Amino acid sequence: MTFQEFLKLLWSQFFMLLYLVTWIISVYRYRRFFDTQLKYFPMLVMYTFFTELLGYFIMYNDDFQFFSDGRYQLNNVIIYNLYQLVFFIFFFEVYRKTFKNRFLRKLTLYLTLLCTASYVINAMLVNPLINQMTYAHIIGSILLVLIIFFYLKEKKSETDAPSLKHNLLFWVSIGLLAFYVTFPTILILYRIKLDLRFLVYLRPALVTSIAVMYGLIIFGLLTGQRKAFR
Repeated sequence: MTFQEFLKLLWSQFFMLLYLVTWIISVYRYRRFFDTQLKYFPMLVMYTFFTELLGYFIMYNDDFQFFSDGRYQLNNVIIYNLYQLVFFIFFFEVYRKTFKNRFLRKLTLYLTLLCTASYVINAMLVNPLINQMTYAHIIGSILLVLIIFFYLKEKKSETDAPSLKHNLLFWVSIGLLAFYVTFPTILILYRIKLDLRFLVYLRPALVTSIAVMYGLIIFGLLTGQRKAFR
């Protein structure tokens, strides 16, 4: 792939460009959170970018195939199943280490195990190489929203906390809520296979929620201050 072809790909798949911009900004602002629970966040963003890039090539380029079996060719769902589990575990661990409340730290650990178990069970029910692990994604999304709710509630109860507008994790949390509050509903609607007239609206809704999530994260990266983290 030439550099011009790569730029054309980024333009046609704008969320890839959004991931790349987020990564560049996160690296530029890294000194503001290098010693916090989000210190590996730039790696996660780059993992997100390469997952989307690899998924695109598997779908549209015969040279990028994991399996010789014809059933799995042009099927990139396995990399997204794995990515989503890694994504959930990463943020569950971020919040577990951030909580001041000992009970919430322990609860988050149990929810992490529950999320992992849901993926293992889902993989036993359907072949994760060719099927999206819808039920596990839904469970993980609900658990993440619940953990973020606990985080925001704990922040609200603090009386001496720095301004939230300079708290990177706060903006990351709001961004995650913007996506994962709607994500389970979108998955369910895809699963029950509604009329095509309704399904055509799901893709724009999904892309919009991704744009909002990363827009809020970028805002947090630009305005966040090291002393306000938590």
